[in-house]
Amino acid sequence: MKSLKKSVLVLAISSLSFAASAELKPLEDSHMGNITGQAGVTIELETQVNIGEFLYTDEGSLSVKDIFIGGANRTDMFAEFTDPTIRNFLFAESSDLIDNIKVEIDIADDGDALINVFPLVAAPIDFAVRTGEWSLQGHTDSTVLANNFSMDGVVTELKIRVDTATDEMNVQTLFAIDDLDVDIDFLALGIRDMRVTGADFDPNNPLITRLGAKVDMDIYNGARANGDSALAIDLKTFEADMSIGQVLVGGTSIGSVALDNLSVQNTAMRIYGH
Repeated sequence: MKSLKKSVLVLAISSLSFAASAELKPLEDSHMGNITGQAGVTIELETQVNIGEFLYTDEGSLSVKDIFIGGANRTDMFAEFTDPTIRNFLFAESSDLIDNIKVEIDIADDGDALINVFPLVAAPIDFAVRTGEWSLQGHTDSTVLANNFSMDGVVTELKIRVDTATDEMNVQTLFAIDDLDVDIDFLALGIRDMRVTGADFDPNNPLITRLGAKVDMDIYNGARANGDSALAIDLKTFEADMSIGQVLVGGTSIGSVALDNLSVQNTAMRIYGH
């Protein structure tokens, strides 16, 4: 864990410097009571997940096989960043692990839980998601929905707040997808080179601060049309630029698609069993 080793080294050097210049003294109880804002937990994380099969069963089943969630392990993402120094800074340490992650957890004085996920260093958090076959399975028949799903991207920010006044969880994130490919077999449809970036991202003047698409949503226990309980998801904001390099029908490209300044707002969804 390169970033963690760097942090430990910095901490050790700082501690030696402090010890050389000041005498350590124990804090009295009265002084301890005056210290605020020190609570909370910081977690540095790196991980990789492999799942042989995810199976959801109702009367029939939905199966997703060969799931991989990890780092993109690419140094060529987002080719708009042509400066070699910037590229080396952003992607040089990309691996097959999701790493460069710092998770800060705090409880505010009003009881709200604050969870902030940021890059450990200024480079974005790169990720990859890959799967094999997606299929519907009945007692006698089955249908392949999709195959060869592959997505590489980055996350630059993730903020979660659980509000005790409203009993709602607010999620805000900035993310970008450099490449998404998938075959939708039962429709003879293929998607190649799908990209998602921020609505203000300019390929001719690329800035890492504008790379991510913006998502802001609330999740809570809401009511459906008949008044019963449901999982409520209110998408307050989704702002992005999207493009698809090739749309394949029957294995042949029929062209490309681009959406500039896509904005989805005030969208409400209720999820419940039946």
